[in-house]
Amino acid sequence: MQFVRYTGGGAPQWGVRRDDAIVPLTGLREDVSYQQLTSPGFLRVVEDAVDAAEDRSVAVESVDVLAPVPHPGKIICVGLNYHDHAEEQNEDVPERPLLFGKADTAVTNPGDPIVHPAEVEEVDYEVELGVVVGRTARDVPAEDARDYVAGYTAINDVSGRDAQFDDEQFFRGKSYDTFAPMGPTLVPEGYLDPNDLDVACRVNGETKQSSNTEEFIFDVGEVVEYISGITTLRPGDVISTGTPGGVGIFRDPPELLAPGDTVDVEIEGIGTLTNPVVAERR
Repeated sequence: MQFVRYTGGGAPQWGVRRDDAIVPLTGLREDVSYQQLTSPGFLRVVEDAVDAAEDRSVAVESVDVLAPVPHPGKIICVGLNYHDHAEEQNEDVPERPLLFGKADTAVTNPGDPIVHPAEVEEVDYEVELGVVVGRTARDVPAEDARDYVAGYTAINDVSGRDAQFDDEQFFRGKSYDTFAPMGPTLVPEGYLDPNDLDVACRVNGETKQSSNTEEFIFDVGEVVEYISGITTLRPGDVISTGTPGGVGIFRDPPELLAPGDTVDVEIEGIGTLTNPVVAERR
């Protein structure tokens, strides 16, 4: 089941995507919330409601699909979390998850532009599986971690590499506005296996990254356990679980994003997140 947040010109609302149509979820007994998505009973209600309301479905192309988490409480990213990404950098496998933050204001919608900042020369792409927290989590063991997950989405962890390397830390290079495209759907926990998903990134139709989350160094349960042992996770927080090999900066020669490019980030079971790249307007 793929939840979609969208607008047809009015207020944003939730629906469920079925093929090329969206069934609106207006009229449910309860509002859709990230916490509700952790409830099997609520999901059964939604399935029944969708079956009953299929005649009210709207075509995907007739609406604007929105980021499923427009204002995360926090975005926590995991660096160097794929074996193949460590290999392309000649880096040792880390002993624990390497964490950094990304500003919540970097989130942007499917189809909206990634703005290439004028002062940044090296803008890169990164396909990542996003984990959306559904229940308050503190000191959660790995074997229970997925009980606290609302669902999964796709994230393009756009990165200003020269800012990142010049600062010798991540925040500025990762946090420019529009540097976190997210979507197009949110798939509840239990409807897919987050540790066995094909992931890919294409630029102008050419595949740049192709891997599977089986390449994770730390799987979703281990990541949630580690982070929740440091800081309390709350509903609507987002964990971006790292990117596989093939990023632009480590290609020879580097292949980075430029205005006029189009980036597709695709994750099995979630869909394809597409965004054009445009120059910043001063």
